[in-house]
Amino acid sequence: MSCFSRKVFTTMAKKSIADVDVTGKAVLMRCDFNVPLDDQLQITDDRRITEALPSIKSVLDRGGRVILMSHLGRPEGKDPAADAKYSLKPVADRLAKLLGVTVHFASDTVGPDAQAKAAAVKNGEILLLENVRFNKGEKKGDAEYAAVLAGFGDIYCNDAFGTCHRTEGSMVAVPNAMNGKPKVCGFLVEKEIKFLSEAIASPQRPFVAIVGGAKVSDKINVIQNLLAICDKVLIGGAMAYTFALAQGGKTGKSRVEPDKVELAKELMASGTGKLELPLDTHCGDDFSPNCNKVVVKAGQIPDNFEGLDIGPETQAKYSEIVKGAKTVVWNGPMGVFEMPPFDAGTRAVANAIVASSAVSIIGGGDSAAAIQEFGLADKVTHVSTGGGASLEMLEGKKFVAVELLDDK
Repeated sequence: MSCFSRKVFTTMAKKSIADVDVTGKAVLMRCDFNVPLDDQLQITDDRRITEALPSIKSVLDRGGRVILMSHLGRPEGKDPAADAKYSLKPVADRLAKLLGVTVHFASDTVGPDAQAKAAAVKNGEILLLENVRFNKGEKKGDAEYAAVLAGFGDIYCNDAFGTCHRTEGSMVAVPNAMNGKPKVCGFLVEKEIKFLSEAIASPQRPFVAIVGGAKVSDKINVIQNLLAICDKVLIGGAMAYTFALAQGGKTGKSRVEPDKVELAKELMASGTGKLELPLDTHCGDDFSPNCNKVVVKAGQIPDNFEGLDIGPETQAKYSEIVKGAKTVVWNGPMGVFEMPPFDAGTRAVANAIVASSAVSIIGGGDSAAAIQEFGLADKVTHVSTGGGASLEMLEGKKFVAVELLDDK
């Protein structure tokens, strides 16, 4: 019997942008346009932009206007020249191309340019404000900053699932400052909550979770929560070596967390019959595709080698478990999926998910990147746009930014 209590993210059904009359109204919409950019400031993956398009189009098609806000990266605010690479101008350009309309861009968030353009934007038009994190009031949730932004909109719409676990100004202080105006979710947030909360609250069984990544410490709460809910929890990635260490195994040069060994022992004890650990490990004597390689039994990694992927025995066992599942949640790769041949474990799991008849939910972050890279994103049920947010939802945490929205 697990000693961990089950926590499931639950929230009242929230009104969506489809539930409000937007005709002639300004919709202040918080999106997550935190997209990757290359050295030439070209967007390398626009999925977070395309995911926001249905909510934006819904407003434009019904005679409203949209004022968009988002963050991008982690600007320090100390050097404007260094922060310039975090400008949302490339996002405005991509939005205009995708929608085939002019997207007005404000060079500030709550300054004179934003205020003038917010007042001038017409129905059927879009205004994108500059990166909210360029303003110190965003992190602080400053009341004056929030009041200016709140004044731009007749309706607040949260379509930024990737930041729903945060309590920054545009996520919490701004909607709270909108004094009785409608506060709704966008279609993306509605979809994410539906899949991540409802599928976990009442899953079709067998319910299998796959948890990978580097550190046990990053995913303790997720593993604990999933052990209380799932039929099987499959462990991969570098975190598996901490479990191997807890079993008295040899981990060579592998990345381990010696201070988490006792916790790993607790998880193994509580997860008897549910927690599945790797049977073998694909190792290398250097972190490169051209290193010397060897496959060994789990916990038998030679001193001058490090574990870089689950081995073929584990791939076969995990694939068999996954193929028999009815609900699968995956968060974290099985190995160094960006570097063949150590992508084999992650590919095997991805292919098994696709081959199953399960409702499959890919929990953002590296798992989402892997499923995209393998060209399988359209063959699973749902790929989350939020790594940190999906992780916290799997932990069963409540999100203030969602709770404050209007109930249906």
